Amino acid sequence: PRVKDAVHELLRQRDGLMLGICNGFQALIKLGLVPYGEIREQDPGSPTLTFNNLRYTSRMATTRVTSNRSPWFSKLQAGDTHTVAIAHGEGRIVGPDATLRQLLAAGQVATQYVDPTGQPTLDSEYNPNGSALGIEALTSPDGRVLGKMAHAERFTSNVWRNAYGSFDMKLFEAGVAYFA
Repeated sequence: PRVKDAVHELLRQRDGLMLGICNGFQALIKLGLVPYGEIREQDPGSPTLTFNNLRYTSRMATTRVTSNRSPWFSKLQAGDTHTVAIAHGEGRIVGPDATLRQLLAAGQVATQYVDPTGQPTLDSEYNPNGSALGIEALTSPDGRVLGKMAHAERFTSNVWRNAYGSFDMKLFEAGVAYFA
């Protein structure tokens, strides 16, 4: 209860931000911080993460910014695409279709796995874990809590020289700018 109270104080009174990548996203979604913005018990209507459709996978994928309402995405535009590193065995987002579509309509689906034409896809060649609606990242209703599967933190200017695309999502730059 003390940790729950401290987290809620951070988000409600102190205007804090939270970011969970990969396993951190798993923690955020299991706690309810995404998509609800508060720690709460999951129910049958809650989205969750589970095992990938195929297996553990480690490779590059392409995501498209679906919504930039989150402070974490303030340096990006909706429609921007990025090549991102993925490395996980339990990254498939599942949940009731109506719930997931409601999150999409509310702008809480931050990014989606996309095919070469930029369209969200279930094709395993482009959606490496089989996430419903191609969802890669979710936010809380106010966008201050972000959970994402792809490893944006693995990009630096000296890596991925043999990969193509736009890599820097500027998440950390946006997080710092939020408090400036």
